[in-house]
Amino acid sequence: MRYPDLASMMQRLIAAPSVSSVSPVWDQSNRQVIEHLADWCRDAGFHVEILPIPGKEDKFNLIATAGSGPEGLVLSGHTDTVPFDAQRWQTDPFVLTERDGRWYGLGTADMKGFFAVVLEAIRELDLGQLKHPLVLLATADEESSMCGARALLDLHRQLGRHAVIGEPTGLRPVRMHKGIAMEALRVIGQSGHSSNPELGNNALEGMHRIMADLLSWRDELQARYRNPLFEVDVPTLNLGHIHGGDNPNRICGECELHFDLRPLPGMSLDGLRDELDVRLRRLALDTGLTIERKPLFDGIPAMETSAGAAIVRAVEELTDHPAQAVAFGTEGPFLNALGMETVVLGPGNIDQAHQPDEYLALDQLEPAMAIIRGLVRRLCLD
Repeated sequence: MRYPDLASMMQRLIAAPSVSSVSPVWDQSNRQVIEHLADWCRDAGFHVEILPIPGKEDKFNLIATAGSGPEGLVLSGHTDTVPFDAQRWQTDPFVLTERDGRWYGLGTADMKGFFAVVLEAIRELDLGQLKHPLVLLATADEESSMCGARALLDLHRQLGRHAVIGEPTGLRPVRMHKGIAMEALRVIGQSGHSSNPELGNNALEGMHRIMADLLSWRDELQARYRNPLFEVDVPTLNLGHIHGGDNPNRICGECELHFDLRPLPGMSLDGLRDELDVRLRRLALDTGLTIERKPLFDGIPAMETSAGAAIVRAVEELTDHPAQAVAFGTEGPFLNALGMETVVLGPGNIDQAHQPDEYLALDQLEPAMAIIRGLVRRLCLD
């Protein structure tokens, strides 16, 4: 196998910019990362497919497959990183730097480093002996639109039965997480001189009533839904941003509110949006106000994989930790929708994700590779 050693792979992945962002100023292609992975996977003996993302210029997924059949193991990750503030970094975010038993660099933990760890872990395995396929999956834009994972759904392909997403979990398995929706509400009224309220229809006052109703709805949801496996065991709704009006002596003509909603497994994003729309229509009756809702992005469903799934049992045995629940979102629900039983498990800590001086602790590398080799032996070789 001619692909580089672990440190060299990590250096090249970190040096390849692949920021994804809803802001065009920041957004970049992931082509260079995909091409590195494609070359190394071919060297390792995988059949490699590079798939352009429909409607997304210069964005790609990669599917690398060794062996054949429906019952295989998929090791999955995203190739993109979040934007960064170079002034807050002690070192160049695109230069892998070793210090104090850590590798620093943008994407070391979240999560380009996972690909290097996987390829190093399987270096000495004979892929020709696989009884079930091993698949390495690399996606685009997890940090922004999730377009890579969504594009996989359109393939209508069975990639495998078991999946591990290598997000940083401190090598503790995760089998469920909350979803997330981000919504914008816009109230349109009528501006006018503040000396006479009858001259207008105050959108800010209308938004005040909506905000009160949203908080009441939050209380109702938290009374209806609870899951003690989560640290915050109820769905949450956060009022995050508001803007309305332009001057103290003018009746506010328009007001916009942005909020996020994080549902538990078993709560449908579409169902929640339908429920919200019913409430908004009721609030708008006889007010003369127009209330508009639009999603700020499509949203990420909550994920739950059965505690009895083979992949859950395998990672619990290999890590000696029970599978847990977390609040952050992943591509897991999309892989589950493709017919895979999915867990989230990887080196690094989620506390390092999206932070200046992101790092991956070196003492996590060998344990991570041992877990990966154990999974391949159990699910692909034995």
